Amino acid sequence: MEKIRKPRVLLTGFTPFGGETVNPALEAVKRVRCPEAELRILEVPTVFGDSARLVTAEMDAFRPDVVLCVGQAAGRSAVTPERVAINVDDARIPDNAGQQPVDAPIVPGGPAAYFATVPVKDMVRAIREAGVPSELSNSAGTYVCNHLLYCVLHHAGPGVRAGFVHVPCIPEQTEGTDRPSLPLAQLVTALEAAVSACCKG
Repeated sequence: MEKIRKPRVLLTGFTPFGGETVNPALEAVKRVRCPEAELRILEVPTVFGDSARLVTAEMDAFRPDVVLCVGQAAGRSAVTPERVAINVDDARIPDNAGQQPVDAPIVPGGPAAYFATVPVKDMVRAIREAGVPSELSNSAGTYVCNHLLYCVLHHAGPGVRAGFVHVPCIPEQTEGTDRPSLPLAQLVTALEAAVSACCKG
C-alpha cells in the first residue's frame, strides 16, 4: 500500500524591525508544530528584495505545497489572514537595510494585485474555533509583508497555495501602553490552526 505524502508547508517569520527587539511572528513560527504536514521554518529579514529572494529560493529547493508567511501588525488585536497583495512598495518607515521605497512597483509590468491562494475564510474559522480572535483582512499593507506576499504569489507555480497572516504584538512589547496584544501561546495556537486549514483546503 502506497504511503500518502504529507503536504509540505513552508512557514516564514520576519526578524524584528522598527526598533523592536522581538518579532512575535518569528517567535510564534519557531514554536509551531503540525503533525499532518512536513513543516519547514524559515527566518526572513525585514528587508525589501532580500526577503523575497530568500523565500522564493527556498520554494525552489523545498517545493512546498503551501507557503504561509507571517508578520507583525502592531495595531491589531486579532490574528488576520490577508486576502490581497498589491504591486506597490510604499514604506512608512525604513526596512532593516535602510530602504524606504515610495510608490515603487514590486514587479514592473506585473499584475496590479494577487489574491492569496490559501483558504483565508477557512483559516479565520479554524483560528476562532481554536479560541483565538481572528478576522479577515483585505490588505497586507504596502511594507515588506505585502512585498513578500506579492513576490511569493508571483513566483508560485501551479498547485502551490500561498498566503500571509499578520499577528498582533505580544504583551512584552506593549507593557505600559494601550496597544493591543495577545500572548505568544495564543499566536502559536492560531498559526497551527491556520496551517491545518491550509492543508485541508
